[in-house]
Amino acid sequence: MRVKKSKFNPKVFYPSIIVIFLITIFSLIFPESSRQIFKGAQDLVADKFGWFYVLSIAIIVLSVFVLGFSRFGEIKLGADHSIPEYTNISWFAMLFAAGMGIGLVFFGVGEPLMHFLTPPIGEGKSVEAARLAMNITFFHWGISAWSVYAIVALILAFFAYRHNLPLTLRSAFYPLIGDKIYGRLGDVIDIFAVIATLFGVATSLGYGVIQVNAGLSYVLKMPDINITLLVILCLCATASAALGVDKGIKILSNLNIITAIVFMSLILFLGETTGLLRALVQNSGEYIAALTANTFNLNAYGKMSDGWLGGWTLLYWAWWLSWSPFVGLFIAKISKGRSIKEFVIGALFVPTGFTFMWMTFFGNSAINLVNGGDVTLANAVVSDVATALFVFLENFALSKILCIIAILMVVVFFITSADSAAMVINMLCSNGSDNTPIWQKIFWGLAIGLVAASLMLGGGLASLQAMTIVAALPFTLALMFAIFGLFKALRIDHIKSKMQNFSNMPIGELSKSWQERLKTIIELPNKKDAYKFMQSVVFDAFSELKDEFDKNGLSSKIEQNSGGNFIKLSVSLEDEQDFSYGIKLVKRNSPGYTQALNGDDLYYRAEVFLNEGGQDYDVLGWSEATLINDVVEQYRKHMQFLHTVRNA
Repeated sequence: MRVKKSKFNPKVFYPSIIVIFLITIFSLIFPESSRQIFKGAQDLVADKFGWFYVLSIAIIVLSVFVLGFSRFGEIKLGADHSIPEYTNISWFAMLFAAGMGIGLVFFGVGEPLMHFLTPPIGEGKSVEAARLAMNITFFHWGISAWSVYAIVALILAFFAYRHNLPLTLRSAFYPLIGDKIYGRLGDVIDIFAVIATLFGVATSLGYGVIQVNAGLSYVLKMPDINITLLVILCLCATASAALGVDKGIKILSNLNIITAIVFMSLILFLGETTGLLRALVQNSGEYIAALTANTFNLNAYGKMSDGWLGGWTLLYWAWWLSWSPFVGLFIAKISKGRSIKEFVIGALFVPTGFTFMWMTFFGNSAINLVNGGDVTLANAVVSDVATALFVFLENFALSKILCIIAILMVVVFFITSADSAAMVINMLCSNGSDNTPIWQKIFWGLAIGLVAASLMLGGGLASLQAMTIVAALPFTLALMFAIFGLFKALRIDHIKSKMQNFSNMPIGELSKSWQERLKTIIELPNKKDAYKFMQSVVFDAFSELKDEFDKNGLSSKIEQNSGGNFIKLSVSLEDEQDFSYGIKLVKRNSPGYTQALNGDDLYYRAEVFLNEGGQDYDVLGWSEATLINDVVEQYRKHMQFLHTVRNA
C-alpha cells in the first residue's frame, strides 16, 4: 500500500498547533505548577528508568558500529546508482550545526569547570578532578550522543530513500506497524515529533539568546534585550528556512563551521599550545579506555555523590534522545546517496573528533586558569554559566575580537538550529516534502520564536525542558523496536543485493560470431541509434513480455516517460514486492581513442534499472530475444529473492 504524498497534512498540522498552544498556555498561566509537574516526572523517570536509558544508549552505540563496519556498510541510503547531494564539508557543517553547535559554545567552558570544581568522586580542584572532569565531558558529548542522532537518521534515510517511504518520523516504525504508518497511528507519531521538536528547540534557543545577551552585556555593556534579540534572530531563521537548504541553511552552516575552526584555532595558538595538544591525546585515550565502564555505570554501589547521575548523565541521555527526532530527520534529509559506512564515519567520528578538540582547548584552558588562581572565572561558572565563556576570553590577547567572534558564532548557530527545526517541522506536517508553499516554512519559523519568547517571559523554559526530557522515554522504547526492524530490513536488502551481483550474460548474443560481438562492443551508439533501439527493440520486447504475463494471470504494465528515454515494465505481485525492469538512456562522453559520432562527442548507453536502482550494465544493441531472456532471468532472481525472504 502506498498513498499519495500531499504537500500538506492537516491531520498532523492542526492537532500539533492545538497541543502546542495548550501546553504553552498552561506553562504561562501556571508556571510553578507546570514546573513541579514536569520536574517531578523528570525525577521519577531518572529514578525508575535510568537503567533503561543507560542500556538503550549502549544498544544504540553498538548498533551504529555494527551498521557501519559490517556487511551492511556498503548499502546506499538511496538507489544503488545515487550519489551524495552535498560535499563532505557542507554535509558535516550542516549536521554539526543542527546537532549540537550552540551547546558546545554554551558549555565548552562551563561543564569541564563545573566537574572540576565539584566532581562526583573525590576532592575538587585536584589533578584527579581535572582528569575526571574532561573524561566526563567527553563522555557526555562524544560517540554516545552522536550515535543517538546517527541511528535515527539511518532508520529514516534508509526507509525514505531505499523504500520510498515519507521522510517523517512515522517511517522509522514501518517494520513494526507496516502500512499503518499511513493512518491515524502514523499521524500521532508525527504529531509527537512536531511537539518534541518545537519545544526542545524553543527551550534551547531561549538559553542561546540568554548567552548572546550575556555576551553583549559583558562586552558592550548593553542593557538586557533578551526578547528583542529573540525576535530579530527568529526572523533571520525564518528567512533562512524559507530560502531552503541550498540557499539558506547550507550557506550559514558553512560560514559557521569556518568561524568555529578559526575561533578554536585562536584559543589553541594563543594559549598553551603544546600542553593542550598533549591533553587532547590523553583525554581521547582515557575516554576510549573508560567508554565501556562509563556507558554501563549506574552508580549501583553508591560511589558518586547523591543525585549526580540523574542530574548529569541521565539528563544528557534523555536530552539527546528527545532531540533525535529533529536532528535525525534533518541529517537524513541531507544524507541521500551516501553508503551506510560513509554515513557512520562522517556522522559519528568526524563530529566527535571536532567536539573533543573543542572541549579540550576550552575546557583544559579554563581548568588551567582556575588552577592558576582565576577566582572570577570560577565564580562566573557557579553564578551564571552564560557569562563564563566571555570571562574566560578576557584572559587572552585579542579578547574583544574573540568575544565578538563568540557572539557571532552563537547567533549563527542559533539561526541554523532554528531554521533546521522549522524545515523539519514543516516536513513532518507535509508528509516528508520540503517543496511546500512558503507560508508553511514562515509559519513554523515564527511559531518557534513565539513559543520561545512566551516561555522566556513567563519563566517556563525549565519546565518545558523537563517535559521534553520525559517525552524521550516512550520514544526510546519505540526506537529499540525500530532498530530491530532496520536490521531485519537491511538483511533482506543484503540478500537481494547478493543475488543481483551475478553476471548478466546475454544468452542470445552467444549465437553471433565473435567478430559481430566485438563490433557491437567497440561501436558507440549515437542519439538516433539509441532512441531507435528504445522504440523498436525495447518496446517490442516489453510488449511481448506483457502479453505473456497477462496471459498467465499476472497484472503488468509498460510505462514510458514523455522524453522517450525511459521505459519500464512492471509486474504486480499483490502483497509481495512488485517486479520492475526499466531501461534508461544515459549520455556519456566519448573516450579519447574513438572518433566522434556524427560530430558529437556523446554516445549513449541503455542501462538497466531495477527496484534497487541502476545495475550499471548496458543492453543497447542487444537483440529482442536477448533482452527478453535478460528480463526473464531478472524475474527469476526476483522470485528466488521473495522465496528466500518468505522462508527466512
